[in-house]
Amino acid sequence: MTVKHIAATFLISASVAAVGAPAAIITGEEPGWTPLLEADFADVNGEKDTWSFDDAAKVISCTGKPVGVIRSTKDYANFELVVEWMHEKESGNSGVFVWTSKAALDALTKPGLPGEGIEVQVLDPGFKASYEKSSGKPSDWFTCHGDVFPVGKAKMTPYPPLSPNAVRSYPSAENTKQHGEWNHYYIRAINGEIRLWVNGTELSGGKDCQPSKGFLCLESEGSPIKFRNLRIRELP
Repeated sequence: MTVKHIAATFLISASVAAVGAPAAIITGEEPGWTPLLEADFADVNGEKDTWSFDDAAKVISCTGKPVGVIRSTKDYANFELVVEWMHEKESGNSGVFVWTSKAALDALTKPGLPGEGIEVQVLDPGFKASYEKSSGKPSDWFTCHGDVFPVGKAKMTPYPPLSPNAVRSYPSAENTKQHGEWNHYYIRAINGEIRLWVNGTELSGGKDCQPSKGFLCLESEGSPIKFRNLRIRELP
């Protein structure tokens, strides 16, 4: 299947979803997909027990402490990625980094997140109320339903709807399930364009991404989370 055919397929599916038809879940079980297991990741700046792997169940568990990431053992340019995730506590925070540069990862010698890459945010819906209560500030600069945005030195032209500062692509619907329930992300990244489907419906993304090749990262960001059934298909 060519990139052109893949794009056409999902333009059709997005149009169908828009008129109320059932959303389609991409499982990653079709030809060309491969699972991402323990051997496919390397720790960057976590502690010994931050991340644990159950390859038989295809589950990756994270304590959330300290703040940091694990990265893929190889870098990717064009690909499709399926990942399911579940926050174990209310107000959990995490994310999937795409096209993260080696330099940004090498710079992580202490707790923290990469300073370059495209982030697909993974937030529990309860995070907004928790943020407003703890900070005393409005939470209008983010959502809890699949924001996509450039981090640090990275660049991206986000697709609308946009955040107030026009940096983030906001999701066009609120599809994220509560903590304790599994959510499904399908991410398609081709030629500097990234698109996100949340629980079967395309909601956010952007184009003109720089860099448009790099490592995948999973975030540890203060709260326990589980990922499962990570599968990837590289594209031309």
